Amino acid sequence: MTELDTLGATRDAYDAIATVYAQKFQDSLRDRPLERALLGAFAELVRTNGDGPGEVADLGCGPGYVTAHLHGLGLKAFGVDASPVMVELAHSAHPGLRFEVGSMAALDIEDGALAGVLSRWSVIHTPPQDVPAIVAEIARVLAPGGHLLIAFPATDGPHVETQSYDHAVMTAYRWHPDRLAGLLRDHGLAEVGRTTIEPLPTDRRQFQEVQLLARKA
Repeated sequence: MTELDTLGATRDAYDAIATVYAQKFQDSLRDRPLERALLGAFAELVRTNGDGPGEVADLGCGPGYVTAHLHGLGLKAFGVDASPVMVELAHSAHPGLRFEVGSMAALDIEDGALAGVLSRWSVIHTPPQDVPAIVAEIARVLAPGGHLLIAFPATDGPHVETQSYDHAVMTAYRWHPDRLAGLLRDHGLAEVGRTTIEPLPTDRRQFQEVQLLARKA
């Protein structure tokens, strides 16, 4: 599988702001109790399914703080990010954990090797026509019974499947949750549940945040 056309631009953009990003978001889970609860539920499902502890990939891990959170929940978690600078920062902040540079559309992971995958806002810069390649790769590396937790911003309504928006780093995309759930289903990932988090009145962007949990048959 070849590198997606947008990957180079995304990598360069995040390399350029990696240090500022890491400082700004290093404590972002602290004020997000609902998301912490969802990550806890994801971790419990991963731990109680399959034949062993299994590995979990945090795709688009950035500076690694969520990877470290998953590790703290008892998962054998490692991070993958397209940005070499982000990976360097992750190694520096969490030297006991594994981080590697890679593309979500061409993971250096064997078929069926993972018990879980986290994709937390990591597909937002991928044009919608390229997202199926990423979903196919996630399905490939997940073991039967493995779980995916994917988070993304929602579109404005049920008749809008995807839409772009201005992002501080580069163009990003929102998805209607039914559309993305259908894409997961097309690749053998059955929806287990979903949560919609409403924006706070003070949030700059008034987008709903969706967390979809899916399981590979």
